[in-house]
Amino acid sequence: MKVVWEQTRSFSAPTRLLMANQFAINLAFYMLMPYLAAHLAGPLGLAAWAVGLVLGVRNFSQQGMFLVGGTIADRFGYKAPIMAGCLLRTAGFGLLGWVDSLPALIAASAATGFAGALFNPAVRAYLAAEAGERRVDAFATFNVYYQAGMFLGPLVGLALLAADFQAVCAVAAAIFALLTALQWRALPDRRGTSADGPSGPAESVLAQWRSVLANRPFLLFSGAMIGSYVLTFQVYLALPLAAGDALGAHATKVTSGLFVVSAAVAVAGQLRLTAWAKARWSPHQALTVGLSCMGLAFVPLALTPRDLPAMVLIALVGAVVLLAVGGAIVYPFEMDTVVALCDNRLVATHYGLYNTVSGLGITLGNLAIGALWDFAQSHRMAWLTWGALIATGFACAVSVTALARSGRLAPRRAVEAVG
Repeated sequence: MKVVWEQTRSFSAPTRLLMANQFAINLAFYMLMPYLAAHLAGPLGLAAWAVGLVLGVRNFSQQGMFLVGGTIADRFGYKAPIMAGCLLRTAGFGLLGWVDSLPALIAASAATGFAGALFNPAVRAYLAAEAGERRVDAFATFNVYYQAGMFLGPLVGLALLAADFQAVCAVAAAIFALLTALQWRALPDRRGTSADGPSGPAESVLAQWRSVLANRPFLLFSGAMIGSYVLTFQVYLALPLAAGDALGAHATKVTSGLFVVSAAVAVAGQLRLTAWAKARWSPHQALTVGLSCMGLAFVPLALTPRDLPAMVLIALVGAVVLLAVGGAIVYPFEMDTVVALCDNRLVATHYGLYNTVSGLGITLGNLAIGALWDFAQSHRMAWLTWGALIATGFACAVSVTALARSGRLAPRRAVEAVG
């Protein structure tokens, strides 16, 4: 923790505030969301389809609106959407604890989702602008706080559930209210560089979107990285399925433990892994290594028979560790590459579209992995699912390498100068 603290202190006050904000955002979010489905189905007595609808609305209103949130940030500055997102989530989380009708729950869920679409692109664009040439280090440190919030949130939420679900919602809403006030008083307003200049975008929203969509290297990179998000999400899908298949009644505890291991590896190893990667590889090489590591995470599961529970448990832990290590290597270089590919222009809009693409990829990828899992189980070919995930990791690595060798991962300004 001393290393994390020293690294944090080396950044500017706004950067430190953004990191603290992200820790609190994740703390509040993850103290509530893991227990929302049980609250909806249990005390409120909603049918399974209604629970799925409420949760689906939240996911869609966030993933589907990232581009809008990023556009707002580039047009009106980063501070306003960050504050608006926190204020909206204050209202949404507060409502979730006290309403019981389906329309009200859907409205609250939509508010919490759109809130994330507002502040996520703005926070990352602000961080990139404030960090300057230290973007990789800033995003690495940012990810430590991000993961720490994910780690502590469910534990705090579980403790508050000893009172009731309303206590969880009240505390989560209070955290976001405090964040809103803190950013209003302490976060300087900052604008990014638009497509026309640093003074702000004069062109229309559609023109901004056309500018982003015309950035072919960025779109190719976004497509190449989709698989990494599918792999990361398997902590929520394929790994719990494997735990349930092999470990039966112990699967829930094992799955909870896997989340703890994943967050702990990221928090403890992020800064060391980033420094190690920077010292040895170029950004695209670090991405390739990290993506390959994420693909290799599923090799032990492909080789482990399902009728050996102890071995499956070891393979699951190994998979989570390798996924976390690979993700920690990838994240700061990935975020830095997005900024480089947009030449520091319309950064929040690029981040917004990037998040939308990855969210769509997760949805489609999970549908495919789920269908493949059912097919593999019915045909006693469990290795097939893991083989597909291994191939996904290496396909991403090969794609990034191909883009780098073709010059498409070079900063746009450098490419234009050569041309």
